[in-house]
Amino acid sequence: MKRSLPWIIAVLLAAALVVVLVAKRGGSNGADAVTQDGSGRRVTAWIDPMYSQGPPHVYKSNHPGRAPDCGMKLVPVYADDAPASNTSTNVSGYSNVSVSPQRQQLIGVKLGTAELRNLSRTTRAAGRIAVDERRIAQVHTKLEGTVEALSVNFVGQPVRRGDVLLSLYSPDLLATQNELLLAQRNSSDLGRTLAAAARTRLRLWDMSEADIDRVVRSGKPMRDVTLRSPVNGVVLAKNVVLGARLMPSDTLFEIGDLSHVWVLADVYESELASLRIGASAQVVAGGQTLNARVTFIGPVIAAQTRTANVRLELDNPAGLLKPDMYVDVVLQQPIGNVVAVPDSAVMNTGTRSVVFVATSNGTFEPRDVITGAKVAGFYEIRSGVIAGERVVIDANFLVDSESRLKSALSKLPVTGSTP
Repeated sequence: MKRSLPWIIAVLLAAALVVVLVAKRGGSNGADAVTQDGSGRRVTAWIDPMYSQGPPHVYKSNHPGRAPDCGMKLVPVYADDAPASNTSTNVSGYSNVSVSPQRQQLIGVKLGTAELRNLSRTTRAAGRIAVDERRIAQVHTKLEGTVEALSVNFVGQPVRRGDVLLSLYSPDLLATQNELLLAQRNSSDLGRTLAAAARTRLRLWDMSEADIDRVVRSGKPMRDVTLRSPVNGVVLAKNVVLGARLMPSDTLFEIGDLSHVWVLADVYESELASLRIGASAQVVAGGQTLNARVTFIGPVIAAQTRTANVRLELDNPAGLLKPDMYVDVVLQQPIGNVVAVPDSAVMNTGTRSVVFVATSNGTFEPRDVITGAKVAGFYEIRSGVIAGERVVIDANFLVDSESRLKSALSKLPVTGSTP
């Protein structure tokens, strides 16, 4: 008995050592195990709630707590949230999302249809009425003289082509008329040559042929010559008064035809790309809307306003539009028959645009799209979506978050570990 006692003690100590080692190993495994949340679903990790955004939100743990970078509570990742094999997409950072009809109704998901639409972009701008520069005429005298009579006395006075503007006394003109009368009395070849030369000189001085013939018939020179309006219009500038001494370099009148005017509109550089010469436009002035056409697009951008000068032309028979009047300009820029989606369907991230397309069984596929013009609540889609496809137009921010989270989860290991 005494001989077997040491062996019994040795066996008991060995058994106790095994129990202690097993207990320690079990305790260590319990400490390393992922903490469950009592929901009945298996938790595989606890992660930063902004994990899908990438660095610096990449903290994950086996236990609940707070993320050290932002202080937000960690959220559980469930085993049944692991992405399936069919969730991969060509859009980096996104995954396909499956949402049951009940959950779609709960979060307010609404769908719209990509369809062909005949879009026309409307641009509004401030405009200013200007005189058509091709319909402005200046009146000069071609000889020195003195104003004897003035028929046009104020700026804005309407005149018609051929109306008398003023009467001018010129010694040179009077002398040339006398030369003509003397030459007419000489029936020789020299006389006829001198008479023809005098007639030509009088015509170049703007004396009408009828007045020249009257001088020849009466045998008496005309003391004054009349200057007449070369065009129909209104007087825009008047630089002459009764008794003024005139020189050939003086601009006496400036006359403009206001029956056809220009509208000068300032259009921002960002809106010029789709604007074309010949595009239709409307000019709103005095409560009336008048049709016009774009006839010129300025080649220079104003440095201060970042706008270009766009010129429109329109008829003004009633004189409603007056120079320097401000008007509202509405430019119509046709885009054509294109694929379009509601503007709420497009998620603009700053570097790209994403649309979620409903495929089947409540699955939403993210797609990169290239957008064009935004018109009347619709985006032109140049690539990425075809006509007839259904797209998410409401609650797409929630679908976007879910998709990005799924993509982030696909990079996690199956079981969580404390970094």
